[in-house]
Amino acid sequence: MRCTPPRCIGKGKARAPYEFGCKVSIATPATKPKGGQFVLHAKALHGNPFDGHTLGPVITELERQTGVTTRRIHVDKGYRGHNHKEAFRVWISGQLRRVTRPIRREMKRRAAVEPVIGHTKAEHRLGRNYLKGRDGDCINAVLAAAGYNFGLLLRWLARLLRALFQAHNIVECSLRLKTGATPFFTGDSGAFARNAHARDVRILCVKMARSNGSPSRQRYI
Repeated sequence: MRCTPPRCIGKGKARAPYEFGCKVSIATPATKPKGGQFVLHAKALHGNPFDGHTLGPVITELERQTGVTTRRIHVDKGYRGHNHKEAFRVWISGQLRRVTRPIRREMKRRAAVEPVIGHTKAEHRLGRNYLKGRDGDCINAVLAAAGYNFGLLLRWLARLLRALFQAHNIVECSLRLKTGATPFFTGDSGAFARNAHARDVRILCVKMARSNGSPSRQRYI
């Protein structure tokens, strides 16, 4: 049984002028989202097609999947001569005509897709496909993009849990001060040292005690 042979793709770079494999199109937001640079669309392109001829179908699938109509599309110089029906929405890297200041900022953000491609290649097996055939190429591209997005979601969940633990410690400290109980960081110094966010809690407790105006608590802290 034989798999589909890889195509020779001309890169045009001195370090690696040619590569053998399958082209993959990756789309990311042009702005800087707060949650991270998510992959909005990923698709394997077989047969070594011209980049400009793939822009129209890729944008159509992207709009159908997300339900959002693209206002501006920023691409590199390999997409010259594209076949997108809305030619005035496409901005090519290095273009000078009709470029305003907001569009120039977005054109600088176009390079943000390069680290995304590098991470998907190095960490999510986009650089080497172990699945068979054309279907394997398509599945591997989608799974690599999904793995990258899940990594960003896990990072966001870790920040959320850290913020929740901080809020829990602050509320507990404020309740102890209001009820007149001994602050937890004075009685058990080991527990206070083991707390990852004890410094923030201690500073807040000191400020609350000083604003309360109790001289005994001020001397105690």
